Amino acid sequence: MTSLRLHDDEFVTDAGLVRRLLAGQMPEWAGLPLTRIGLSGTMNQLYRLGDDLLVRLPRRANAVEQLHFERDWLPRLAPHLPVRVPEQVALGSPGEGYPHEWAVYRYLDGEHPSVDDPGDTDALAEDLAAFVVAMRRLDPAGARGGYRTGALSDRDDYVREWAAKADGLVDASAVLRIWDEALTAPAWTGDPAWAHSDLLAGNLLVRDGRLTAVIDFGAAGAGDPCYDLTVAWNCLPIRSRRRFRDTAGLDDAAWARARGWAMTWVGGIAYYRETNPVMAEMGRRAVAEIIAEG
Repeated sequence: MTSLRLHDDEFVTDAGLVRRLLAGQMPEWAGLPLTRIGLSGTMNQLYRLGDDLLVRLPRRANAVEQLHFERDWLPRLAPHLPVRVPEQVALGSPGEGYPHEWAVYRYLDGEHPSVDDPGDTDALAEDLAAFVVAMRRLDPAGARGGYRTGALSDRDDYVREWAAKADGLVDASAVLRIWDEALTAPAWTGDPAWAHSDLLAGNLLVRDGRLTAVIDFGAAGAGDPCYDLTVAWNCLPIRSRRRFRDTAGLDDAAWARARGWAMTWVGGIAYYRETNPVMAEMGRRAVAEIIAEG
């Protein structure tokens, strides 16, 4: 059975703790049905609360700032995006032994897209492209730098370390070849542009093959927006990538840098191999897809 603990320094929650937090701070919701949502994300533990709400508890201290960012920024960004995004309705305080702030959100219904059973991937490709284009068009005034909108070279030591650790799980020499090629690509010279910076299947919701919501904006910010192009490899089969690229735009240099950013997934292949094999396999498959493209 997959462990509920993904990181050595995380705080693992349970339904009893969440009920006590609700009873002490948001008693109007304390009696609603509460169900843990599987493994949840790598940074948060999630519980469905009743029919319409979601409780989100950071696994580690470095995820708390995401709650503040989404509270402050998503109401400004949401009206300009083509799909729904998280809506925070209450922010909780540490308590009952839990050391972090936590939050309640509106529940967004939908399913995560599957590469094994992707449905109409041309439609999904167009929806994803429309989202990343809409993000780039947002006003960047006052925006923070995104977690993955800076220079690729800042991740050089990380990629080389984790490529060595993942050797045998993926072709490490090919990873480093693509990485080195990406480092030579021209840098972003435009004005800072918004990017979600974490477009993985687990952060996308679909219904009948169409994108209905994008969640978890914890890595979002302004800078070089090319990381969002990596969704072409982690969520789309090869037959739909060209449609995505034609609609998403950006030049060849941006796509070269995006290939480099995709190689940073090599860290997750080794890091999550035992604790989150689904995440590790997503990274392994996407990296292998890019290597196969040459």
